Amino acid sequence: MEMLHEPEFWVAVGFLLVIALLVWKGVPGMVARMLDQRAAVISAELDEAKRLRAEAAALLADYQKRAAGAEAEARAIVDAATAEAAQFQKDSRIALEAQIQRRTLAAQDKIAQAEAAALNEIRSLAADHAVNAAQKLIAARLDDSRASSLIAESIKGVGEKLS
Repeated sequence: MEMLHEPEFWVAVGFLLVIALLVWKGVPGMVARMLDQRAAVISAELDEAKRLRAEAAALLADYQKRAAGAEAEARAIVDAATAEAAQFQKDSRIALEAQIQRRTLAAQDKIAQAEAAALNEIRSLAADHAVNAAQKLIAARLDDSRASSLIAESIKGVGEKLS
């Protein structure tokens, strides 16, 4: 009985009573259920994380596919714009050369017209000067007797030319 006076004995009895009470109230089952519930929540969270990861991977693949498509489209647009610019440059060069050729021809026509007008003017002036010189020569060399004989010969020649 001496054992009943020792504090370690009562601590052991109290410990055993607490354990018995916990087993009697079903605490180990509750702890097991709580642990099972916690495991189920963690498993659900893991499944959700796997689903979200798969969804994210699908979205990433879709975005990469779209980015590749957009890049290809941008490349095609750049290629088309480059080809269009080259064609525009070629067309502009051809149009410019045609315009230069037309202007050259127009300038040559104007030069030819100016030359023709200058030649006509020179001929006209030469004819006027020749007539004036002939008048002066005739006036200087022609005396009254010579003038009368030329007039008489001209009158005779008119009759012959009319018949």
